[in-house]
Amino acid sequence: MPPLQFQPLSSQPTPSFWSALTSHKLDKLKLDDAQQTITAWLEEGREVVDREAASSSGGGGGTVGVDGVLGIGANAFGEEGERPPTGSIPLAGVFKNFNTIEEFRATDTKKDLFNSVVDSIIASFSSDAPVLNPFLLVTFADLKKYVYHYWFAFPALVSKPAWEISNAGLQTVDDEDVQEIRRLGEQLLENGAAGSEGFLVKGPKGQRVAAPLSHATDFFAGIPDDERTVAFHDPSSRPDNPGWPLRNILYYLSHRHALTSLNVVCLRSGAASRSGRLSLPSQLESVGDRPQAVGWERNKAGKLASRVADLGPMMDPTKLADQAVDLNLKLMRWRIMPSLDLDRVASTKCLLLGAGTLGCYVARALMGWGVRTITFVDSAKVSFSNPVRQPLFDFEDCLEGGKPKAQCAADHLKKIFPGVNATAHAFTIPMPGHPIPSASEQSAASDVAALERLIREHDVVFLLMDSRESRWLPTVIGAAEGKIVINAALGFDSYLVMRHGAPPGSQGKRLGCYYCNDVVAPADSLTDRTLDQMCTVTRPGVAPIAAASAVELLTTLLQHPLGINAPADLAAGPNDSREEEPASPLGLVPHQLRGQLGQWRTLLIEGAAYDRCTGCSQIVVDAYKKDGFPMLLRAFNETDFLEKLTGLDKLHAESEAMLEQLEWEEGSEEDF
Repeated sequence: MPPLQFQPLSSQPTPSFWSALTSHKLDKLKLDDAQQTITAWLEEGREVVDREAASSSGGGGGTVGVDGVLGIGANAFGEEGERPPTGSIPLAGVFKNFNTIEEFRATDTKKDLFNSVVDSIIASFSSDAPVLNPFLLVTFADLKKYVYHYWFAFPALVSKPAWEISNAGLQTVDDEDVQEIRRLGEQLLENGAAGSEGFLVKGPKGQRVAAPLSHATDFFAGIPDDERTVAFHDPSSRPDNPGWPLRNILYYLSHRHALTSLNVVCLRSGAASRSGRLSLPSQLESVGDRPQAVGWERNKAGKLASRVADLGPMMDPTKLADQAVDLNLKLMRWRIMPSLDLDRVASTKCLLLGAGTLGCYVARALMGWGVRTITFVDSAKVSFSNPVRQPLFDFEDCLEGGKPKAQCAADHLKKIFPGVNATAHAFTIPMPGHPIPSASEQSAASDVAALERLIREHDVVFLLMDSRESRWLPTVIGAAEGKIVINAALGFDSYLVMRHGAPPGSQGKRLGCYYCNDVVAPADSLTDRTLDQMCTVTRPGVAPIAAASAVELLTTLLQHPLGINAPADLAAGPNDSREEEPASPLGLVPHQLRGQLGQWRTLLIEGAAYDRCTGCSQIVVDAYKKDGFPMLLRAFNETDFLEKLTGLDKLHAESEAMLEQLEWEEGSEEDF
C-alpha cells in the first residue's frame, strides 16, 4: 500500500483584511504585540468545467480542479465584514503582529509561537472538543508605506509510521452518500457538537449515524474496521491526495483513540468528493513530550519564507474601490472562464442615449462589468415620478424644477464609483415627423453635429429613448460609422432587446436594425397623446430585465471573435443535437430577444436586413454620407421623404394595385 500524501493548504488574505488590520493596529493594538485569536474560513476543493479544453478536444465534460484556500477577511478581528463563501467552514487561529521588522524576521520567536500552537493542539486531545487545525499568522504592518509582511503556518503533527492508502486510492463518492453524510454533519453542529473540522460516521446507507471525533472510542466499540468512517471538509481538489487538515485528524484518532484502520470521506464541493481506505502499517512509535510538526506555508517561489502584500498603490480609497470592483470579474476569468477578455469590456466606450429607467439600469450593469467610460445624452429633467424606478436619482434631485437628468445620472455614477469616467450632454435629438422651423435649423444642426461627434468617439451606442422616431437619427449615424448599436424598448409587460447588424457593404449575411421590419417611415408618435401615452407605462420589473439583457448581449458580443459581424445564434430546440460550443465564451449571441413577462418567456429571433429600410439600408446611408445635414433636414421636415428615398412609396403603390386586381368571390362561411 502506498504512503498517504497530503495536499498543502494555501492562504488567501483579502484586500479588506489588510484594511481591517490597519484599523485594528491604529485603533486597538497600538504597541500591544500580544498574540490573540482571529477567525478565518476554509473552502472546500471543487471541480469546474474547463470550457477551453472541452472545446478543443471536441468533448463536453472537461474539468479542472480548484483547491480551496484558507481565506481571511475584514471580519477576522470580530468586526462585521464580508461574508465567507457559501459552503466554507470557520477556523480559529492565532495572530501576532510584531512592532518592528527585526522582530518579525527573528527565527526563534516564530519557532516559539509555532511550538505553542502545537502544544495547544496536543493539550486539546483530552477535551470533548479538540481543536485540531488552528492556524498561525504572524505579521508586520508598515503603515507608512502600507506594506504588510506576513507568514501563515498550518501546524500538522507527523505520524510515525506514516498512514497508507489502499491501492485503489481515492474513489468518487455517490452523491446520495455525500448528501446523507453532510446532513449528519449539519445536525451535529445544530446540536452544539464540535463537527466543523471532521466527524465520525457508521451504519449502512440510509441509516447512518454520526458523532464528534472525541467520541471515537465508544462510538466505534464493536464496529469492524471496514465500517468505521471519518468525514472532513477537504480543501484539496487532487484526485489522489486529501487535504492538509486530515493529518491532525488521523494523528488524533490514532494516538487518542487507538484507531489504526478506517475509511475516509473527503467532502468537496459539487460532485468532487472522494473516499478511500486508510491504515497504519505497524504500531505507533513513541513521540516523547512533543511530536514532530511541520506546516509553515511556502511563498510563491516555493521557498519557506514570508510573503509581502504591498498595498501602497491602492490604499487610496478610489484605487481600493477600483480593485474591489474588478475582483468578481477577475475571479470569473481565473476560476471559470480563462478566455474571458475583461480588458476588451473595460476599454469599451459606451454612449447611452436616454437617462431614464433603461439608461439608469444599463449604466449600473455596465459598471458591474467594469466599463469605465459611460456618456449620457438626455434633455429632460428629473421629475417626482422618476426616483422610485430610476436608481440613479433621489428625491432631492426633483426639487426646484428638477436637475438635468444626464448630468445628475453621471454625478451619481461617480458617487457610486469614483473611478468611472461618466460625462453628460443635454441636447435634443431631431426626429422624422417633427418639422424644424427655419429659425431653429442652426440649433438643430448643432445638435446633430454633437450627436455625430459623440457616436464617433464611442464604441457602442445604446438606444434607450421613449419614442420610436427618436431612434432613427442615431441608427443612421451608427450604421454610417460602423458602430455597435444596442436597442432596448419596453411594453407594458414585454420588451425588445436587439443589436443592429453590421453596416451596409459588410461581408456575409447582414442582420437587420430596429426599422428593418417596417414598411413605413418613422413618423410623429408624440403629438396629441393622453396622459397614459405620455408616460412609459410598464411593469416595474420589465426595465431592469431589459437593461440587464442589453448589457449582457453587448458583453457576449464583445467576446465573439467576429464582433459586430457575429451571426445570430438561436436557442436550441428540444430535438436539436448540435454539439459545437458557442463562439463567445459567455454563450449564445442572439440578434433579438423578445420577452413576455406575463408568460415568463423569452424568444430569440433573427431578422435580416431590409434593402428598403429607412434606417440602415445602403440607400439611406449613402444619402446621409453624401449630403449630410441637408438630407437629414428633409427627413425631419418631409413626411414622405424617406419612403420616396427608399422606394417604399412604390412598394405601397404596387401593393394597392395588386389588391385592386384581385377578384373576390362571394361564398358561404363553409369556404373558409
